[in-house]
Amino acid sequence: MGMIIASGTSPVGDEPTGPEPTTPATGGRLDRPNALQVFWRGIRRSRSGFVGFCVFVAMLLICLVGPFFTPEQSTDVANRLAGPSWQHWLGTDNMGKDVLVDVIDGGRAVILVGFLAALISTAIAVFFGSLAAYVGGRLDAVIVTATDIALTIPSIILLAVIAAFYSIGSDWGLAVLIGVLGWPGLLRTVRAQAFSIKEREYVEAARLLDLGIGRIVLREIVPNMASYIMMNFVLGAINAIYSLVGLYLLGLAPLTGTNWGITIHWATKAGAHFRDESVWWAMGPVVAISLLQLSLVTMSRSFEEILNPRLRHN
Repeated sequence: MGMIIASGTSPVGDEPTGPEPTTPATGGRLDRPNALQVFWRGIRRSRSGFVGFCVFVAMLLICLVGPFFTPEQSTDVANRLAGPSWQHWLGTDNMGKDVLVDVIDGGRAVILVGFLAALISTAIAVFFGSLAAYVGGRLDAVIVTATDIALTIPSIILLAVIAAFYSIGSDWGLAVLIGVLGWPGLLRTVRAQAFSIKEREYVEAARLLDLGIGRIVLREIVPNMASYIMMNFVLGAINAIYSLVGLYLLGLAPLTGTNWGITIHWATKAGAHFRDESVWWAMGPVVAISLLQLSLVTMSRSFEEILNPRLRHN
């Protein structure tokens, strides 16, 4: 990562770990990596992160493309709760349906909801956290107070109550609900990061040029937190997936369609985990969730190494 060096001076201090800042005073813009470049750089620096990325891509392809190639499920009561075989690799459920097909078909909704919820919560936290840090004053006080109040309410309990009371039936509705409730913790940390960035010379230059609050926040402050934002986006997706599966496992969301949470719910209710021949009805989606979460955790570790160079030597 390069540093901006003023003419006739030597570099002083460490620059932020995100992309290089702009130079509004000269009207130009330094070449700086975008979010995708930051993402790829973090993945390449870590062997475990690269392996996690490969596992994630493989699961993404299987869950998004696989359903187009899986056979149509049909009820076969005579073959219910059968163990793994060449015909049914993970056995069958209590309706005689192939568990592996359910695992492949059920991953798409979980992944899409998890990442959409993470996108919503990250966008809220980054925008309002950066705005509060830059503007300060009463706006900062209002946002901080609202965040503190939100943090005192257990989000998982509030999520369960709202989901059960309003019977949100669509995946998109659940994604919005999880995302809207998932921003408080990240907002506080983003605000702290933005406070340190807003004091830098390039932000001060943009302020003197009167470029506008929106442009300064979105073009000068937010891009310089790209690595940090990316890491927390991945962590947000992990938490959102846990929340979604938890809602279905507890029966607090409509049990229609096919996804990993619904499969685990019905398998647990039928006591599949107590029978050797049908244990994979419950374990199939559990293993899939574990692999997905492990791949995301190793990827987030790569971004953490960008933010904290000392981790690269441990």
